[in-house]
Amino acid sequence: MGNPNKTVTGHKGGIITISMVEADDAQREKRRLQLHEPYRTLLGHFRHEVGHYYWDQLIQNDDRINAFRQLFGDERDDYHQALKQHYERGAPEDWQQRFVSAYASSHPWEDWAETWALYLQMTDALETAAACGLSLRPRRPDEPSLQPDAYGTPLKPFDRMMDDWFPLTYALTNLNRSLGLPDGYPFVLSTTAIDKLRFVHEAIAKQARAQR
Repeated sequence: MGNPNKTVTGHKGGIITISMVEADDAQREKRRLQLHEPYRTLLGHFRHEVGHYYWDQLIQNDDRINAFRQLFGDERDDYHQALKQHYERGAPEDWQQRFVSAYASSHPWEDWAETWALYLQMTDALETAAACGLSLRPRRPDEPSLQPDAYGTPLKPFDRMMDDWFPLTYALTNLNRSLGLPDGYPFVLSTTAIDKLRFVHEAIAKQARAQR
């Protein structure tokens, strides 16, 4: 188990812990480079660990478990061995064609948690844009437009969320580049990654409808 007094980022039995050493910009950047991660934040860690918790709540004992395994893989595969292999060999060369991040390729549980974290990032950003009344009305017809919309509910169509996400990240990335900052959204989503995001969306929507 390692040093019992050392707090690491993780989830166990509904308890989420976050290593606050990564609140130090230098330490977080060091780890980001060591692990070859284009995007690493404390909030992102929290969203990821929340994903592990909600896998237990929404998928583990649900009739969607077989659909999960077809899309994400079989979570019954040895978790610790899978992580060991990932850290020794790295992600497969084609990981971008199937996963939202390199780490997601390590095990189906991590694939779910990484996809969940990205889904929360997307919905939070879209909600914030809507709350600010953000709209994009480009002068050029080949650039994406965006109308302010209170997206913030899983009961709205997933395809609408994706339609809004692309123009928002397009503007965010261009704004960051104009300020000399890294891309605000340094990812390209494959068809398979989008299917996994849709699965997360539908799992949340199913629970939301059941509680109405």
